[in-house]
Amino acid sequence: MKKVYRRIFNGFSAPVVPLDCGEKCRHLNDGVPVCCDIGHAVPIMDKSEYKLLRSRSDLWSKYKPEDDHGEELVNSLHDDCVACECKGAKFCERDNRSLSCRAFPFFPYIDKSGEMLGLATYWTFEDRCWVISNMRKVTREFIEEFFDSYEHLFKKKPDEFDVFKDYSATMRRVFSRKKRAIYIIDRDKKFHAILPKGAGMHRVKKRELPAFEPFAD
Repeated sequence: MKKVYRRIFNGFSAPVVPLDCGEKCRHLNDGVPVCCDIGHAVPIMDKSEYKLLRSRSDLWSKYKPEDDHGEELVNSLHDDCVACECKGAKFCERDNRSLSCRAFPFFPYIDKSGEMLGLATYWTFEDRCWVISNMRKVTREFIEEFFDSYEHLFKKKPDEFDVFKDYSATMRRVFSRKKRAIYIIDRDKKFHAILPKGAGMHRVKKRELPAFEPFAD
């Protein structure tokens, strides 16, 4: 599996947006970008991914829980996974970022039939992640590399596909209860709204994409 992640790391380096998005959220978190703070987001890696990154750099180490929430996270992981932490944003090595770091705040959205429709967001970060309120700014290069990387991963490691298919189903249930649409970006950088309760999907214009406080203006 190291070969799989080596190939992904070599081909997934495009910035999610054409600016340093950490500058847009760090003021909410004592100067630290939210996605680079394990108090908000703990990277989860496949063990082979972790071993590869450890062989390349001393940036990463295993996450050490400091509270019940952290303990619960670690105890809930599959045997193939490990919770990790890095030295922090100031010491970031872009070539040695994990796949979850490179993809954040997006994950591959997979429908009931098993088709990867596009990029959906980790919705619990809506109040902290500027990118989620500015999906229109996501670069084409990022989208292309995202699709290529996850399609390769799913081909080589089908259980990862199952993880994201289940997570997509969870998102549908949550958003149906809230009567909210799920917004995704397809491989051609077209935007779509997936309506709650299985009511279908339709194209939306950039100006129709949602923005959330404190980034709604």
